[in-house]
Amino acid sequence: MTVGRARTLLKSVLMLAAFAGGLQAAFADEWRTTSSLIGESKYGDNFQHYDYVNPDAPKGGTLNSVVLGTFDSFNPYIVQGSFAAGFAQFGGGLLYDTLMEQATDEGSTSHTLIADAYKYPADYSSATYRLDPRAKWHDGQPITTEDVIWSFQVLKANSPMYSRYFENVTDAVAISDREVEFHFSQKGNRELPKILGDLVVLPKHWWEGTDAKGKKRDITRPTQEPPLGSAAYKIASFKPGSEIVWQRVPDYWAAKLPVKIGRENFDRQRFTYFLDDNASWQAFTKGGFQDLRPESRAQRWAVEYNFPAIKAGDVIKAEYPTTSPESMQAYVMNTRRPLFQDVRVREALTHAYDFESMNRTIFFGAYTRTDSYFEGGDLASSGLPQGKELEILQQYRDKLPPELFTQEFKLPVYNTPQSGRENLRKAYELLKQAGWINRGDKLVNEKTGEPFRIEFLGNDPVDERVAAPLIDNLKRLGIDATLRIVDDSQYTNRTRAFDFDMLALAGFQQSNSPGNEQRDFFSTTAADTSGSRNLAGIKNPVVDALIDRVIFATDRDDLMAATHALDRVLLWNYYMIPQWHLGKIRVAYWNKFGIPAKQPSYLGIDQNSWWIEPDKEKALAAKYKSGN
Repeated sequence: MTVGRARTLLKSVLMLAAFAGGLQAAFADEWRTTSSLIGESKYGDNFQHYDYVNPDAPKGGTLNSVVLGTFDSFNPYIVQGSFAAGFAQFGGGLLYDTLMEQATDEGSTSHTLIADAYKYPADYSSATYRLDPRAKWHDGQPITTEDVIWSFQVLKANSPMYSRYFENVTDAVAISDREVEFHFSQKGNRELPKILGDLVVLPKHWWEGTDAKGKKRDITRPTQEPPLGSAAYKIASFKPGSEIVWQRVPDYWAAKLPVKIGRENFDRQRFTYFLDDNASWQAFTKGGFQDLRPESRAQRWAVEYNFPAIKAGDVIKAEYPTTSPESMQAYVMNTRRPLFQDVRVREALTHAYDFESMNRTIFFGAYTRTDSYFEGGDLASSGLPQGKELEILQQYRDKLPPELFTQEFKLPVYNTPQSGRENLRKAYELLKQAGWINRGDKLVNEKTGEPFRIEFLGNDPVDERVAAPLIDNLKRLGIDATLRIVDDSQYTNRTRAFDFDMLALAGFQQSNSPGNEQRDFFSTTAADTSGSRNLAGIKNPVVDALIDRVIFATDRDDLMAATHALDRVLLWNYYMIPQWHLGKIRVAYWNKFGIPAKQPSYLGIDQNSWWIEPDKEKALAAKYKSGN
């Protein structure tokens, strides 16, 4: 055996040990071009491009999309304002690049972008990112370590999401012209070196400069001045609140990087705003406003795709299975309200939800009930706690429901008329135990006589279909339950300020490697932070402790045990009423695209890998003279 082969074999053995036993330190302080929390990337060090893309995909054409609501800002990283389509609250959207880019076809994996490599020490006390010398802003100026440091500071100070995500990052310092070192307040956070790659880098010189009128810009305020960016697109034009058009940057600095080859092929991306979903649906059927429509309504997918363009073969329906974790979609109770602070009340409302009838009568049997905050994969709790998970939970036994240790968590099932009556009877008994009694067919507080009232909050007429069956059952219990639909701006402002009783529908997307984002979802600190994703207002010391246990897990097995424990505690506290998931993406698209034969199974679909076929686009435009 040659020395080279011996070294290769040794490295392979050590990497396997790192994955199985938490020995990632074996390669600490080595520069890496790919980061993964669940094993080595399938591409290795010789990553050329994603295996599903067409590397020779042509550039050109326009992708038309619709958005519901309105916008008044091009700054997505603050609490104020409604940011325009193409921007992202987390990540860079169409305008900005990040240090690394999350993989489209592998979970918990990232590849280099602004940074061409990163490294970290064996104790996970810091991480160093090395910038690609080719990285530049659209004005031609290089992206510098000063930009990275400034971006970290302003995002952590102004974005609730980044603040929670990077809570354990104390500072960032330049150690050379190309290297930035991030320091951590605690050691042992295996996720933190990797997720710093998600840091969006903003142009310090632009944001600290002045606009055309000589007014100094302010990153802490909304703006409608198109910002300077670094990514594949820039704003070409916009009509405040109604339309924004993005144009591909012809000399985009990263166009030949592996994560970009064969992707971002549209010359223009146009987003047109509509006030409601029905209007956007009608626009889609006519053509010219929306070329690719993800469909979230089971009824529409089943019976309404029968318009002329479908029959002519000009619009195509397709389904793409996904392997990524499912979102925890739920009715969310605001436990900041005294009404929801008794767990018996929250459990009672859970018993009032009849998923099975909704799935049969409204959803055409398409959905599966969600019964975990980490649905899909090996992170969802099941059965009774055992092994390492049980050891973790035993530390908090006196602060947890006793049933957590003796009963498997099961959501109520409405599969017979008898089960429906039993669930409502159980709900009423729980409410009675919590001090609510029936008086004159109205549920009231037995001490104060105050009626039990709930207002569901939604921002889409579809929310009425989602909330109505639950509201009907609550009324059968004597609860005064109503639904209020508000416009997108009001909804955004009210959810940011936690000004609601119960949300008709909210989603919490998890990953295969949960970590720092759990603080923003469920921590006590986030509960009082305006704009955080802790919509339920969870303030539970055990949840806080388990979040830290997840974040500082020593290896994959330890992470799984800690996540199972967190999942179980969240479920038994009934903070939300879980709804449903599909396990695939349903889309309909106008037949103007070239599409790779394979799409990434993790995401299900990567529209950035599609391209426009000019002859098809021209023919459709001539046939359907509407829209843009």
